[in-house]
Amino acid sequence: MKSVATHAAIAAILTFSVSAGEEPDILGGVTHAYAGNAGVKIHYVTLGKGDPKGPPVVMIHGFPDYWYTWRHQMADLSKDYQVVAIDQRGYNKSDKPDGVDNYALELLVEDVAAVIKALGKVKAIICGHDWGGMVAWQFAMTKPEMTEKLIILNLPHPRGLARELATSPEQQKNSAYARQFQKEGAHLALSAEALAGWVKDPEAKARYVEAFKRSSFEAMLNYYKKNYPREPYQLPDGPVTDVLCPVLMIHGLDDTALLSPALNGTWDWLKKDLTLVTVPGAGHFVQQDAADLVTRSIRMWLGR
Repeated sequence: MKSVATHAAIAAILTFSVSAGEEPDILGGVTHAYAGNAGVKIHYVTLGKGDPKGPPVVMIHGFPDYWYTWRHQMADLSKDYQVVAIDQRGYNKSDKPDGVDNYALELLVEDVAAVIKALGKVKAIICGHDWGGMVAWQFAMTKPEMTEKLIILNLPHPRGLARELATSPEQQKNSAYARQFQKEGAHLALSAEALAGWVKDPEAKARYVEAFKRSSFEAMLNYYKKNYPREPYQLPDGPVTDVLCPVLMIHGLDDTALLSPALNGTWDWLKKDLTLVTVPGAGHFVQQDAADLVTRSIRMWLGR
């Protein structure tokens, strides 16, 4: 039953429609490198030079994904920016330390900081999706001096998500996959092919399967075990660390894992302006579902 339940959980989070648009060819143009954080090596790729004095755009993927998810945005933004996409720890070519505690949010934040420092930069435009969005929120809250601007794709503010988990039966129901992922041994039911099942382009899908075979399924689920709220869900209380920089949020409204009501109130936890772009017909992986719109929205917002 554990295997069946876990496959159902995978299906729940990965059920959406992705149109197989024209695939950008960036593999030959990116530069591969590694940054170190307390003995953990983080793989990242760079494309474009941008303004040598300006901040890079650092992109952080979620589950189940790797740096290549940003290929559409990288192909365009690299004309004017240095664009950097990381493999989070546990994924693809980054290290995969053992133990749930090695996937605490504060360590994931330090991984991003290590990449920025390896680039010789003091701050960056931080862009994250899903778990990468959670890391991006935390980065902006705990390292404001390193955060020029913040771009979040399909990950509500942590306070908004916690509120909905505590009060919304629909969000509780749709978070069943996360509760399944928090169970011991849940990773044993995962496979590279199943995790890459959402990728429609055959060539891209083959690359995803290869990347996931290099990844640690146990590490992927350690993100949920260590950081995702657990039952019984409680209304969040206590002080909130405000985000001090401008924020762009892009949210595919067909996301069945992270429902849009969690977006409400985000403005109460920010000190600067918020731009919110909602995308009907796009699902959880909005950067691929609506790649063109996402890229143009980011470019326009950065160029204000």
